[in-house]
Amino acid sequence: MAEVAIRALRKSYGAAEVLHGIDLDVADGEFAVLVGPSGCGKSTLLRMIAGLEGVTGGDIRIGARVVNALPPAERDIAMVFQNYALYPHKTVAANMGFALKLRGMGRDEVRRRVGEAAAVLGLTPLLDRYPRELSGGQRQRVAMGRAIVRDPQVFLFDEPLSNLDAKLRVQMRTEIRALQQRLGATTVYVTHDQIEALTMADRIVVMQGGRIEQQGPPLAVYDRPANTFVAGFIGSPAMNMTRGVARAEDGDLWIETEGARLPAPPGTTARDGQPVVYGVRPEHLALADAGSMTGGPATGGLAGEVAVIEPTGSDTMAVIRLAGGGELVALLRDRPALRLGAPVTLAPRRGTAHLFDPESGARL
Repeated sequence: MAEVAIRALRKSYGAAEVLHGIDLDVADGEFAVLVGPSGCGKSTLLRMIAGLEGVTGGDIRIGARVVNALPPAERDIAMVFQNYALYPHKTVAANMGFALKLRGMGRDEVRRRVGEAAAVLGLTPLLDRYPRELSGGQRQRVAMGRAIVRDPQVFLFDEPLSNLDAKLRVQMRTEIRALQQRLGATTVYVTHDQIEALTMADRIVVMQGGRIEQQGPPLAVYDRPANTFVAGFIGSPAMNMTRGVARAEDGDLWIETEGARLPAPPGTTARDGQPVVYGVRPEHLALADAGSMTGGPATGGLAGEVAVIEPTGSDTMAVIRLAGGGELVALLRDRPALRLGAPVTLAPRRGTAHLFDPESGARL
């Protein structure tokens, strides 16, 4: 395996620049996930690593080699596509071994490698079947097996689970992550699904508009988003964000927002009188007091009324319409006896709020 190092990478189509100076390091054996909305440039970046797109500026290094000018076949990478790209007229075994035959590898060695990969992926009983005889998950395993037999330096995955149903997606992401850890494979994985990114990655790379907004361990990105875009994109349901003003009083800093006065998060750089965006995740909101459930005083939190109730089994998701006209989404763990139209007061759990600059979006 090998590391991937990207420096000042740019990509343009005519006058339109779609990647704006990307810098990224993926360590040997690391699982890096590129995540972002459609059109953010993540698939373009992956295709440039693979050699399927040319480089406008900057460098891509795989191991010790700068590979900008190398064709895909000489980069020692293997790519798994969204649509599997299997040959319909070839058996599972023939699909998995086809690239090895093109290299001129001997029949016995091809059979050995295919057999080993099939055993790892649970495909041994299916080696004589054709793609039309397989389920979606089995086809995806064949595509992965075709990559494994090549023993590449780097594995590239381009939204490999997007064609699967929800249950199979969960199963396959667990299998892919377990396989990557077993092989110790350097992997770059593209998805638009931020839950997929959080659960699979060693390093998550959040992209928007052809730039990297933030990168790091998944929980570090989740707990300390660098700006309002990352805060709103990573996490489901999305982080609640409201505008407010910072107020200093007796050495303490408070945030006035939506008619409430809430403590500022520790370590913030906000100043007295500074406009801010106040963020809190739905799972960090709690009912402020029992009295608010029966129409008691709205103190110590954000007051409103219940607009939507969505029981999910272990949790209850509630949309609260605030007195000032805004809305909050709360994910409540204790199955409270909410009713539509009832007054409630919500307060963030201590130390869980976030502050951002309203102009730049940067974390304060």
